[in-house]
Amino acid sequence: MIVVVPVDPPRAGLVLSSLVEQTPLTDAEAVRLYEAAVSDVCWAVDASGGELLVNYRDETTLPETFADGDAKAEIRTLVADALGDLEAPDDDGPHSDDGVRFERQVGSSHSARIGNTVTHLLEREDASSVGVLEPTAALVGRTQIDGAAMSIRRHDVVLGPTVDGRVYFAGFSEPIDFTDVYAGPELPTLATRADEAGLGTGFAPMLPTIATPAGLRSTLGLLEARRTAGTPGAAATAAVVDDLGLGIGEDGALERS
Repeated sequence: MIVVVPVDPPRAGLVLSSLVEQTPLTDAEAVRLYEAAVSDVCWAVDASGGELLVNYRDETTLPETFADGDAKAEIRTLVADALGDLEAPDDDGPHSDDGVRFERQVGSSHSARIGNTVTHLLEREDASSVGVLEPTAALVGRTQIDGAAMSIRRHDVVLGPTVDGRVYFAGFSEPIDFTDVYAGPELPTLATRADEAGLGTGFAPMLPTIATPAGLRSTLGLLEARRTAGTPGAAATAAVVDDLGLGIGEDGALERS
């Protein structure tokens, strides 16, 4: 399975903006948290049996305010720090020597960009299956990724739910109509589109992402529980969380220590 991780350049005001608006995090701290989550997600894919494809946004799809600079270089450095030195060529080729592939996103909306990538890989490159994994799903592990790859052998579409009707993972062995699927809560929309295409849908275990305050709270709770149980994960994210002093208060709200 080709595992697509759609990554924005880690720039203040662009990534995790909802956390800055609704939590004690600053823009700079949100960038650190985003970078840590991307590192953990890419590490998990690299450790799995999947083929990592980093699908990056550049000046052609970024808002004008954030379009300056070399987005690919920023993202490439982030992935290299997580996985070790990368030796792939500067241009976007079909494969890289180290097993990590970089391709820019194409499309006028998030739904279009995801749809273009998935459809191209399935129809033009004859990939047997493609999974789209959110870069904010810090707690995802090799087990979940390999489990989804196994599940997609039995189902045409596999969805990994997260909070608020969203998904942290969406896997496909056949393309669907991706028009506006990410315009709102995508879990029911993706399931409906799969059904309309006559495709069978399976589900991966639920996992939170750090993209929303509710997801971040869930992630913090799971990080603490795993640490107590002696089964830690998401090492990069856990380190940033500890450094920032993030925790959950008695009232369930995010707080700083």
